[in-house]
Amino acid sequence: MQDSSTRTQILAAADQLFYERGFSKTSFADVAAAVGISRGNFYHHFKSKDAILQAVIALRRENTRAMLAEWEADGSTPQARILCYARIVIRNRAKILQYGCPVGSLTTELAKLDHALLDDANGIFTLFRDWLAEQFCALGRRSDAEHLALHVLSWSQGVATLASAFKDAAFMEREVAQFEDWLNHLVSDKHN
Repeated sequence: MQDSSTRTQILAAADQLFYERGFSKTSFADVAAAVGISRGNFYHHFKSKDAILQAVIALRRENTRAMLAEWEADGSTPQARILCYARIVIRNRAKILQYGCPVGSLTTELAKLDHALLDDANGIFTLFRDWLAEQFCALGRRSDAEHLALHVLSWSQGVATLASAFKDAAFMEREVAQFEDWLNHLVSDKHN
């Protein structure tokens, strides 16, 4: 039982440190210190930095699937579910202002490193894209559902990047309000 608990603590600490400092700037020693374990105990659970990165990506993918399932359950309409996605920017505003988007920052860093796990990390964006495309299909936008899904993904990444760069929470609020207007217009156009 202790083994599983230690592994879970290591993963949580690595996930947070990779987000806050970046993958390349986080060492084994940093993660071990955050958990309060020896490097030897750390190596018992993860043999390499790439092994822990792979586990962090898997954890984030699992958490993303759970969040999408929650939005699916909470949103009574596709429009309401898409708004759940848009409002994540507001719900995570403090972290985004300080560190950017956790998925965007990781994939950007891994792309710069030409890292072998980049495709795994991009899989999280794929989950969002596919889920958003399903919502747009349910709105009756089957022919351009993937285009709209990518548009929404690029919107959220742009908002996260600029809000973080300018440390501007009001910008985030305005952008989410404009997104809601855009989505309402898109839905009303489809129904007219």
